[in-house]
Amino acid sequence: MIGIAHVREAAVRIAGVAHRTPVVTSRTLDERTGASVFLKCENFQRMGAFKFRGAYNRIAQLTPSERERGVVAFSSGNHAQGVALAARLLGVPATIVMPSDAPVSKLAATRGYGAEVIEYERDRSHREEIAASVAGERGATLVPPFDDERIIAGAGTAALELLEDVDAVDAVVVPVGGGGLLGGTAIAAHGIDPRIRIYGVEPEAGDDVRQSLERAEIVRIEVPQTIADGLQTQAPSALTFGIAREHQVEIVTVSDAALRAAMRFAFERLKLVLEPSGAAALAALLGQRLELRGKRVGVILSGGNVDAARYAALI
Repeated sequence: MIGIAHVREAAVRIAGVAHRTPVVTSRTLDERTGASVFLKCENFQRMGAFKFRGAYNRIAQLTPSERERGVVAFSSGNHAQGVALAARLLGVPATIVMPSDAPVSKLAATRGYGAEVIEYERDRSHREEIAASVAGERGATLVPPFDDERIIAGAGTAALELLEDVDAVDAVVVPVGGGGLLGGTAIAAHGIDPRIRIYGVEPEAGDDVRQSLERAEIVRIEVPQTIADGLQTQAPSALTFGIAREHQVEIVTVSDAALRAAMRFAFERLKLVLEPSGAAALAALLGQRLELRGKRVGVILSGGNVDAARYAALI
């Protein structure tokens, strides 16, 4: 089982490599929400998203022989870039399985970090099967986007830093894809203060974690049609589902329109560029999806990887 000790170990492992990202506040946001809001800006993380934390923590723990054989990952974007950059920094060959409809900027960045990219058709193929096959053929280590204790511990370091920088937090709100960031956040927060409420935010079209928790069993959905490409997962893993249940996290959903509004608010009021997935937690607060008036609330802005043309079109 993963505990706060594993998150603290990950924090030591990534120190000096990952950025300790800033925490930003806004009087306008506080007035709009009735809460004291503290935004953890993982859009300023290396490669532009929190995913670097988990990827580096996982790859740094490979044995010398495993490093020689390389790593394989599957991702629509941010995990791909995180693995590619972490692998380059550690001198490990990386192969990434990515959907052909992934944002062009994310495909380009992944290749730019030196990784080999294998593209597939999202609606015709299963990325896990492709990645497992490639890893098996090459004897490489598979680095999943969320279904790994070391990935989750690395993701949890963002919340650990937030809670070290901000006192007396009542709740933490995070975007939810496969549940790695949600799980890491819950473990870090409850390791510090079990009273902290943990909220996850999914797109309306991709509410697999919400459905799974409501039914008390893992629910798999079709590929969600949403602008939040980083949250287009179809089901949590047994590991992330178990952590979410254990820590009694609560899930709310937001529309694509709410994601756009949050991106625009971040740009106009905070001077921050967020990708749709990275704006999910902020969208829940702005849309009054959570009752947090009078509370001190930490929010993880999980990423800012969006190319200029798409960003302009979205907002």
